[in-house]
Amino acid sequence: MSGHSKWATIKHKKGALDAKRGKLFTKLIKEITVAARIGGGDIGGNARLRKAVADAKAQSMPGDTIQRAVKRGTGELEGVAYEEIVYEGTGPLGTLFLVEAMTDNRNRTVAEIRKMFEKHNGVLGSSGTAGWAFERKGLVTVGKEATEDQLMEVAVGAGAEDYQNAGEEWHLTTAADALNAVVDALDKVGIKAKSNSLAYLPKVKKPLAGRDAEVALNLVEVLDDHDDVQNVYADFDISEEELSRIHGE
Repeated sequence: MSGHSKWATIKHKKGALDAKRGKLFTKLIKEITVAARIGGGDIGGNARLRKAVADAKAQSMPGDTIQRAVKRGTGELEGVAYEEIVYEGTGPLGTLFLVEAMTDNRNRTVAEIRKMFEKHNGVLGSSGTAGWAFERKGLVTVGKEATEDQLMEVAVGAGAEDYQNAGEEWHLTTAADALNAVVDALDKVGIKAKSNSLAYLPKVKKPLAGRDAEVALNLVEVLDDHDDVQNVYADFDISEEELSRIHGE
C-alpha cells in the first residue's frame, strides 16, 4: 500500500516551526477567508470552511480571530482579496513540484517563487509542467484506536481507496470527492480523524540521495516558509536512512 508517512513526519516538524514563527496562523486565516468567500459563512453548509475552522481551533486560534476571518471572506468586514494559484516547477534531477498559494499580489508572489526555484537548481514552469504527474486525493489520519477491521469495514466501505500502518497511526487515501464521506463515516462509529485534507500525490516517486536530496528538501522548506504558500507537493522520495543523515539524527 502506498504511504506518505515520511512526508507527514516532515510536514509535522515543519508545522511546529511555522507555529513558532507565527506563520501557521497567517496561512490558516487565509484559508478561512477564501473558504468563506467561495462557499459562504455558514459552517454547516460549507465543508471547506468547516475544516478550516477546525484546523484553526486545533492550533488554539482565538474565536474572535476566526470570526473576523470569516467575515472578511463574506464581505461583512473589509479585507484583502486573496487569489488561489497553483504554481508548477521542476527541482533537482527533474523532480516535479506543485505549490498551492494564496496571494493578494500575483506579480510579487510569482517573482519570489521563481527566485526560490532558481536558487535550488530548479525552474518555475508554466501550467502543465508538473500537474500531469500528480493525482488529487483525500488524506485522512486516524489513531490506532481504530482497528484494521474497522478501516476495512467503515473507511473502505465509505470510499477509502487505501490505508497504511504508519506506526502510531493509520494513514488513509481517498478519492477527492470521497474525503468528507470517509471522515463522516469514521466519526459515526466514534473514530475521530486526527487530520484530513485534500492533497496532490505523485503517481510515481523519484528516489533521491546525497546532495540532490538535500537541495530538494531545502526547496520544499523555503517554499513552505513563504507567507503566500499554503502547501507544497513533490514527487521525490528519500529513504529513512538518508533523512536521518540529512537531519543529523
